[in-house]
Amino acid sequence: MDILNILAEPFTYTFMQQAFFIVLCVSVPTSLLSCFLVLKGWSLMGDAISHSVLPGIVLAYLLGFSYAIGAFMAAMICAFLIGFIKDNSRLKEDTIMGVVFSSMFALGIVLMTKIQSGIHLDHILFGDVLGLSWSDIKESAGIALIVAICIFFKGKDLMLFVFDNNHAKAIGLNVGFLQYGILILLSLTIVGALKAVGMILVIALLITPGAIAHLVTNQFKNMIWVSLATSVTMSFLGVYVSFYINSAPAPTIIMLLTVTFIIVFFYKSRRVKKITSLSS
Repeated sequence: MDILNILAEPFTYTFMQQAFFIVLCVSVPTSLLSCFLVLKGWSLMGDAISHSVLPGIVLAYLLGFSYAIGAFMAAMICAFLIGFIKDNSRLKEDTIMGVVFSSMFALGIVLMTKIQSGIHLDHILFGDVLGLSWSDIKESAGIALIVAICIFFKGKDLMLFVFDNNHAKAIGLNVGFLQYGILILLSLTIVGALKAVGMILVIALLITPGAIAHLVTNQFKNMIWVSLATSVTMSFLGVYVSFYINSAPAPTIIMLLTVTFIIVFFYKSRRVKKITSLSS
């Protein structure tokens, strides 16, 4: 009985209950978008947008409105700048992303150091899963619902855009709309995850689940389900384990995802080598 009480202890605290809810709200949209980003080769895009929200957060504080609005506006400026420069220059997309996100992140750092904003930098960079309120959870849940609905209704078009951009154009799909649609959903997702895991750790949630799923299966539908299950499970376990080892939940989640990736990678590599040796 004592063992059961010990195992159930995390669920008896309100702040832990809130932590479990918030990571669920964050893990769902990030895992869904992760598949599109990995297959499209847009992993750096998540990195770029997540770093670019900082000046928006600081300006939101100064102007007295929601951090989420400021972060979303900054994310959208980053996304549209990348798209505009790409369409009007010979530069490669990864080069443009590096220039834009580093510039916006630097601007945010300058604003924070020069202005007495009262914003705790660690919470912006790494999140604060255990310090959130039910209103924060409702905000993240709303964003997760919006992203999930959009992917449910436009998933086939987005999948075609990811796999074959030219074919998508040929059958009459609005490729520009789909491209900026993904960027908008990505920006929303980052904003929803910002308070929980921060602008740095959200990158891992946007990349690792999709990378793990891509190693496991070649079918996109299965990839979605594997990514979702992996992200939700590791997020839940990360919060649960962090309670007992007295660590921050967000980095613990990322470490569990990383360990899972390493295990899957070596298992699949060994299996491929075994199949190759048998066939030869």
